[in-house]
Amino acid sequence: MSLLINPLINPLIKPSLGFGLGLRLPHIEEIIQTQPKSIDWLEIITENYLVPGGKPLSDLNKIRALYPIVMHGVSLSIGSTDRLDYDYLKKVKNLSHQIQAKWISDHLCWGGVQQKNLHDLLPLPYTEEALNHVVTKIKQVQDYLGQRLVIENVSSYISYSHSVLSEWEFLSEVAKQADCLLLLDINNIYVSSFNHGFSAETYLRAIPKNRVQQFHLAGHENFGDHIIDTHDHDIIQPVWDLYEQALGLFPDTSTMIERDDDIPELSTLIQELEYAKTLHARARIMHHA
Repeated sequence: MSLLINPLINPLIKPSLGFGLGLRLPHIEEIIQTQPKSIDWLEIITENYLVPGGKPLSDLNKIRALYPIVMHGVSLSIGSTDRLDYDYLKKVKNLSHQIQAKWISDHLCWGGVQQKNLHDLLPLPYTEEALNHVVTKIKQVQDYLGQRLVIENVSSYISYSHSVLSEWEFLSEVAKQADCLLLLDINNIYVSSFNHGFSAETYLRAIPKNRVQQFHLAGHENFGDHIIDTHDHDIIQPVWDLYEQALGLFPDTSTMIERDDDIPELSTLIQELEYAKTLHARARIMHHA
């Protein structure tokens, strides 16, 4: 299936949803009861809702009546040499239709081999062979889902000696050749730039502007000589600064804050969300100055 879109009347990226949070169990009841107006949309972990029926799906149906929902998967393993799991993709597609998800995202990585899930998001070698492999698989997924997939950059702690492209060159080529969209995780860019010694700004400037659908913001843990993407800390100022640079390049991009461990009160995450809005407003002023 070819996704033919006239860029003059229907651009690649969908309109911004504004500022959202990752929907996590400790906050579900409070969100349903209080319906915070500071939250524009919510992102779910796809795999948490693939079992039909039950309280999780019941709660999600209540929430989707209040907020737009985006699906974010962790199991696609698009870089694996294993065949695509069409049983999994069927569940993803059905859930997307049921909750009217605005888009579906997953990661540029591999997470297992021979049907064994390693429960990690592992980086790929940045080679022409890997590029062709990933592009082919993304096209297959998009054909099955009937929509563009949104692909996220992962944080990494190793590199491959036989890589011939930089991460940003590889990611950009994936987006162009597969005709998919991108989820730029600002924290992941910061983490990997620290771990591998590249320029985060160079990374951002190399990404095609018409492909960025969404941003992620998150915290991490710094061990001195390396950083681990843990999603269990507040967002640090250098990541906020990088986000502000990204806003200058990709204005009005849907922004979401992730917190997966040591989850604070909802009000704390809303405060971070309000700071993101402040930076966005400042970037808009600078853009139009």
